[in-house]
Amino acid sequence: MEKTEFETFTDPDAAAQALDEIAPLYEQVFAEPPYFEGPRDLAGFLEGYESFRTMPGFRLVLARAGALVGFAFGVLLQSDSRWWNGLGLDENFTREDGHRTFVIREIAVAPDRRRQGLGRALHAAVLEGAQAERVTLAVRPEAQAAMKMYEALGYRELGDKTPAWEGAPVYRYMIR
Repeated sequence: MEKTEFETFTDPDAAAQALDEIAPLYEQVFAEPPYFEGPRDLAGFLEGYESFRTMPGFRLVLARAGALVGFAFGVLLQSDSRWWNGLGLDENFTREDGHRTFVIREIAVAPDRRRQGLGRALHAAVLEGAQAERVTLAVRPEAQAAMKMYEALGYRELGDKTPAWEGAPVYRYMIR
């Protein structure tokens, strides 16, 4: 198996160019169970990515073994973030200042590269240099392999909520 190489991007323009590689992998990974995402979901991902890549603290990591085999990205939560809304958490806990919390927005691993430590490696790489006191993410509870990985990495559950868009699934919010 070819060696996996990681590349980190923090520049919004370089991150925009990486989208041509990221989109097909996103589509492949999230079309599978338990996600069953389709064209509308891909369009939502692309739209979200366009705004995330220009946010403070943006970090993108690409994993290549010849071709792209995984990616992860995240941003720092800003003071006006709505990330915690609807979880019923104390306002001292949910207070953000643009440096306190890094949110991992996405980790995706090609199907033939799963259960080989690539998800953990992407997680570590996207956090390297993030300089936040805590990390949060949201995961679909039915994505059992992902849930187990996050728990093994020290995340704890905060609660579940459903985003506001039509047909949105339930997400479990976690923190480390």
